[in-house]
Amino acid sequence: MSQGIIKKLTDRGFGFIECAGDGKELFFHHSSVEGTTFEELREGQSVEYTEGNGPKGPRAEDVKLV
Repeated sequence: MSQGIIKKLTDRGFGFIECAGDGKELFFHHSSVEGTTFEELREGQSVEYTEGNGPKGPRAEDVKLV
């Protein structure tokens, strides 16, 4: 699993993770969050995720707090 930091959360149920190392950003949807709820996430928290592909390109899946 890769690691990163939650860079931005929206009130529409999705957010973006800044990937550790290369600094690129990945989209994630609230349905990809595991072990907690989307509402409990905060910007700046460290997360683990699996990089996958969605209909609009790369995205983070299986997002978990570290």
